[in-house]
Amino acid sequence: MASQSKVVKKSGKKRPAYHRILLKLSGESFQGPHGFGIDGEIIYGIAKELREVDKLGTQIAIMVGGGNIFRGARQKGFEIDRATGDYMGMLATVLNALALQDALEKLGVHTRVQSAIEMHQVCEPFIRRRAVRHLEKGRVVIFAAGTGNPYFSTDTAAALRAMESRPT
Repeated sequence: MASQSKVVKKSGKKRPAYHRILLKLSGESFQGPHGFGIDGEIIYGIAKELREVDKLGTQIAIMVGGGNIFRGARQKGFEIDRATGDYMGMLATVLNALALQDALEKLGVHTRVQSAIEMHQVCEPFIRRRAVRHLEKGRVVIFAAGTGNPYFSTDTAAALRAMESRPT
């Protein structure tokens, strides 16, 4: 989802090559050395890097995975229906999105989490026009719960949200 613009030096400052990006972060990128869960140092490191990109004026959307918390297809000794496992994985992505939102907000970066599965108490439902408006206002938008449908990966969801959120 990259809207390309020219890299221009003005007053000694570089402008970003892309006006708007969608970054896909795997759940594994949050887990650190333990191999599962959310590592605080890792998530704050990611948040700090995102803050630097945000300061450049680039509009940032992020799709998070949930493999650090649950992998439905890989649970050994726990046979679970594929669709049920996929829904559990979607909930794991919401946990990651909220953790990333918290880290970004503590660094002064305004964010919104939008979920493909409605859970109004913790995040907004995904509404394409609202997501685009948040980006235009300079907020980082974190997409959670993939497409909201089983059998589709968060990689597929990232491609879908990139197309839905691309600049016109």
